[in-house]
Amino acid sequence: MSRVANQLTQVLDKTARLVELCAALQEENDTLRLENQSLEVAVETSKKLTIELEERVRALKLARSLEGDSEKSLDIKQKISEFVREIDKCIVLLKK
Repeated sequence: MSRVANQLTQVLDKTARLVELCAALQEENDTLRLENQSLEVAVETSKKLTIELEERVRALKLARSLEGDSEKSLDIKQKISEFVREIDKCIVLLKK
């Protein structure tokens, strides 16, 4: 009978350790989930900032390309003016 009692005690001890391990793992899992959520928010914020900065870079490149008296910027300004005139003509035709 003592052999069965020893085996039962061992099973109970192992079960108690498993319950403790399960609780510890659950706590670690909860912590990792919170950390994951925090990192997802940080990634989303970084993506938005990246998009915003890329738009600023494009605007600055466009502004710099239009700066100055170089031939290239004059050509660009002339093309823009031509496009605006064509758009105005199209608007007039659409109103008829």
